[in-house]
Amino acid sequence: MVKASKIGFFSALGIVVYAALVSLVMNNANELFGHANQYLSQIAFLALLSLSAAVVGGLVLGKPFQMYLDGKKKEAVSLFLQTIGWLAAFTAILIGFLVLNK
Repeated sequence: MVKASKIGFFSALGIVVYAALVSLVMNNANELFGHANQYLSQIAFLALLSLSAAVVGGLVLGKPFQMYLDGKKKEAVSLFLQTIGWLAAFTAILIGFLVLNK
């Protein structure tokens, strides 16, 4: 079995990559979509928010939930905590870059 820290690392990395892709689309929305209908834009934004919650939830909880159901409760909790730890580390690094580049 692959170590929890490795799975947690790649799950957290997946979240950061997904957030970067969403940010890229949002930063270039005017160029991509032009002046869109405000009502449709709000619906699209809320749909994207819902999709993001589902994607991040799947990346954080998917494998631990599967492991928990398979009876590997300690390993599931460990993987969950490893994922949160890696995500916290990536977040701290990103905030560090923001502080250094102000």
